[in-house]
Amino acid sequence: MKKKIVFMVIDMNIGGTEKALLNMISEMPQEKFDITIYMLEKRGGFLQSIPDYVHIKYLTDYAKVKSQLTLPPFQIVEQLVRKGRWMKGIHFAFIYLLSKLVNDRGLLYKYILKEYPKDTTEYDIAVAYAGPMDFISFFVLTKLTAKKRIQWIHFDVNKIGFNKKLAAKLYQNFDKIFVVSDEGKEKLSNVIPNVRHNIDSFSNIVSSELVRELSDKGSGFVDDFDGIRILTVGRLSKEKGQDLIIHVLAKLKELEYNVRWYCIGEGSARKEYEQLARELNVEDDFILLGSSANPYPYMKYCDLYVQPSRHEGYCITLAEARCFHKPIITTNFTGANEQITHNETGLIVEFDESQLLNAIRMILDRQELQKTFKRNLMKEHIDTSNELDKIYKFANES
Repeated sequence: MKKKIVFMVIDMNIGGTEKALLNMISEMPQEKFDITIYMLEKRGGFLQSIPDYVHIKYLTDYAKVKSQLTLPPFQIVEQLVRKGRWMKGIHFAFIYLLSKLVNDRGLLYKYILKEYPKDTTEYDIAVAYAGPMDFISFFVLTKLTAKKRIQWIHFDVNKIGFNKKLAAKLYQNFDKIFVVSDEGKEKLSNVIPNVRHNIDSFSNIVSSELVRELSDKGSGFVDDFDGIRILTVGRLSKEKGQDLIIHVLAKLKELEYNVRWYCIGEGSARKEYEQLARELNVEDDFILLGSSANPYPYMKYCDLYVQPSRHEGYCITLAEARCFHKPIITTNFTGANEQITHNETGLIVEFDESQLLNAIRMILDRQELQKTFKRNLMKEHIDTSNELDKIYKFANES
């Protein structure tokens, strides 16, 4: 009999968390699982990538809920008062202040969702997949009916805004907590030790065969540049570190390296990065390609892949880049050393301009080093599909 499993996410925007979910779903046998993706908002560049056999649900009236979660509280109260809903405004203000006073945002979530009906579908497993996100964790625990519940953690809890008190309270109600790297698992265990016994690692699933197959379904670079192409894939945001590479690119150009740096991804920092590139006179060689559901043709044809993130949980784009056996440089974020062996399959540097510059120069100047990395990467067999055994085992435990 199929196991009914629901994964709750924010949306299906093009990002690492969403890509990891799609990869995992593609490996889950249809004869064993009846899969649902439950979104806060039905939107995103990966919507069309959801397999036809997967059910889609989304939170109706989320716009109303979202405003109460994101707008300043005085603005919410003001809106309610203008509509003549004085008591509701007073009640909202009271609950908000109480949640701040006792440091329990769960009180606010309970109030916001008090009129929202519970989903009557009974699942075998309900997964708060977009984690850590307290609202989704709370929703999975209180509004979804399931025999078992899983909390998924995709980020370094020491590097993001993480409410330890609320997490400790919520996570003790989950039957299992999966973290996407061993290092991340240890960090979470240290932060909320009361749930240590339920925490396990679960590497993001990457199919090297599928990645290479998709790399043949696009043209990749279309300019006529004849120098060294450096590639970075990730959302344009502070945590992904593209600001660092603009400075490094400027230094490389000063040293007369014939390089061009391409970035795949979109985000709120685009204008800031474009301005920085102009200030450093590298706007012609810092190329923002926008987001792409299929970055693999670019990975296939680049000369060097660089992941300059300030922090990650388990960097799926790094795992995908490894499939093409190109020289790789990554910053030393959580889980990096679980994917790259320094000086054997690539280089790991700190988030530092000089270190990244020197690492790039080392690779560009030493052909034998490039060959070594390629040879060692080719020996690796990237197969994380066996991680699914953890879900099978969990689903069948009494």
